[in-house]
Amino acid sequence: MRAEASRTGPAIQGLPLGLGLLAAAALYMHLSGAQPLKAPLFLIGLAMGLALYQAAFGFTGAYRQVIINKDMTGIIAQAVMLGLAMLLFAPFLAAGEAFGRPVGGAVAPVGISMAFGAFLFGIGMQLGGGCASGTLFTAGGGSLRMIIVLIFFCLGCFWATFHMGWWWTLPEFGSISLAKHMGWPVALALQAALLGGIVAALYAWGARPRQSLGFAGGFSWRRLLQGPWPLLLAAIALAALNWATLVNAGHPWSITWGFTLWAAKAATLLGWEYTTASFWVDGFPERALRRPLLADTTTVMNMGILIGAFAAAALAGRLKPTVKIPLGSLAAAVIGGLVMGYGARLAYGCNIGAFFSGVASTSLHGWVWIAAAAAGNVIGVKLRPRFGLTN
Repeated sequence: MRAEASRTGPAIQGLPLGLGLLAAAALYMHLSGAQPLKAPLFLIGLAMGLALYQAAFGFTGAYRQVIINKDMTGIIAQAVMLGLAMLLFAPFLAAGEAFGRPVGGAVAPVGISMAFGAFLFGIGMQLGGGCASGTLFTAGGGSLRMIIVLIFFCLGCFWATFHMGWWWTLPEFGSISLAKHMGWPVALALQAALLGGIVAALYAWGARPRQSLGFAGGFSWRRLLQGPWPLLLAAIALAALNWATLVNAGHPWSITWGFTLWAAKAATLLGWEYTTASFWVDGFPERALRRPLLADTTTVMNMGILIGAFAAAALAGRLKPTVKIPLGSLAAAVIGGLVMGYGARLAYGCNIGAFFSGVASTSLHGWVWIAAAAAGNVIGVKLRPRFGLTN
């Protein structure tokens, strides 16, 4: 899944690291003055970028490994992350508040458009080579190809907003919180059983964890600083950071709304009039479009992830952008980004906002999302060789 660090490790890239830390400090100071409630979320995003990059913690590669090589190392790490997040979220969502602040889970409707969007997302993540969080941390880590994926991801999200009126006419069952219908103890037990059942089914199929989940070769402070981190450490960190997001933002971690807003803001600068699209005219979308970009929670956290990953790559000595991108790989980046963006908008989020945060919130749509996305991943893996991408 990733190469182990040598005993000495690569040299820290001082200048890029300094620039990354300077950018982080400047943005934090700006937020502390203009948006003080957003400043802690920026720090959470920084920590997420560090954890994601140093562990190469991605969903796309984990699914591809289990499909092709029956290697379920990444799946087990995700199961640990989900299980811990469920336990951390439960008492606060049950109370409806955290330390005096109201909180709510990531619960979204289940329907045809939502499932189809997740299916599209699954295809796109294999063509793009990264999911939403994977696109952010690899783009932040200096991958030119993933910067292209990110641009078209944003465009795909924006593109979908022009069609949402039609998609919302398709049948759906509404938002279903398992905890609300069954009570928290039963909902958590059911979800834990589902996670265990998925792992057991993969074992019965012949899949096994074929890489170490912990510190292979022993712990060292240098490895903690420069990576690579074990997947288990990142899984625990990301669950805790999602909980910290819930406590500070009042809602769990999400990513793709920020992408949608970035593209819409860019379109307005180019002369687009938002009143021509019904999606943007009423309610939250219009208010978000009118506010400063850094007033958006997901934007603040996404910027933190990008800068955190950039700093992590400099710490690891791996900031070496490659300009040359094969034509097939470039085409897959464009198509994958568009498909992921379009699918994420239909599916009420991505692998983070819909799946990770949805399951942690006991939302049924989180489980439907991963089932549909898994089918899309199988197709996406089969399509990769047609674009010259290796499996």
